[in-house]
Amino acid sequence: MIEVKNLSRRYGDFYAVKNVSFSIAPGQIVGLLGHNGAGKTTIMKMLTGFLESTDGQIQIAGKDLQQHSLELRGQMGYLPESPPIYPEMTVFDYLEFAAQLKGVATAERETAVIDVIRKTDLGSKAAAPISTLSRGYRQRVGVAQALLNKPALLIMDEPTNGLDPTQIEHMRDLIRSLREHTTVILSTHIMQEVSAMCDRVLIIRHGELALDSTLEALKQSNRLLLKSTAPLEKVRHALEQHQGLTLIQDEQGRIHLTSQTGDLGEPQITEIARSLMIANIPFSALHPEIRDLETVFKEINNQKESRHAA
Repeated sequence: MIEVKNLSRRYGDFYAVKNVSFSIAPGQIVGLLGHNGAGKTTIMKMLTGFLESTDGQIQIAGKDLQQHSLELRGQMGYLPESPPIYPEMTVFDYLEFAAQLKGVATAERETAVIDVIRKTDLGSKAAAPISTLSRGYRQRVGVAQALLNKPALLIMDEPTNGLDPTQIEHMRDLIRSLREHTTVILSTHIMQEVSAMCDRVLIIRHGELALDSTLEALKQSNRLLLKSTAPLEKVRHALEQHQGLTLIQDEQGRIHLTSQTGDLGEPQITEIARSLMIANIPFSALHPEIRDLETVFKEINNQKESRHAA
């Protein structure tokens, strides 16, 4: 669906985005993560054709975005962080106007508006002026306008911004339901939203792609956590026959075992436990470290910070 090659956006000597490449298959829901100023919004604007790249290429459905800009933009839906809404219009009138701008056929316009109102649960507010809506309802109006043309590619910046817990759950269900016909890229600061909705995550740091991985792969750990009262050097000596195993002790005295050769599965854990027992090393716990998205995000950014500091 999307093929991005060596994408860059430069302002003078400053790179907002530098040499970013990735591909996204049809129907995937991909989370775009990064600190403020990392380059996420710049990437989304280039993907929508709103901003031209300095270097690189974007292909959508096999077509170059610069050469087929109008055609491809007609197949997209976009929710910016601040939705483009007109406060003086009612929800229904605004969506009808947005459908006209998106080129929805006159005969299909009313049906399209009613459909997105239903999907975003705006029925009770359809006749209300947008100026009277809460922030959460305005956000839903923004999502509704992005869905009007039944986009093949939907790009969303902070889609759950301003929503209450019930509304967030409804929005999650809506986004997950789109995967049958729509490829979704969403940017958010909330790790739980990515974990709840996405298949993949792209982490951007200082304009560069720091990580591209499925969420399932991130859960696989090549590290074990060992709790033992024995000195670190004694534990290291007991495990020296295990090739590619490094040991680091944290401030709480826990020992982190990292494999340089691959995942640490049940057979490897059993052998490590046997080696500890043969060496009379007392331990109260030995298990894979749990790596959630927040942990990975911190690891990636700490590594990058160290590199930039050096």
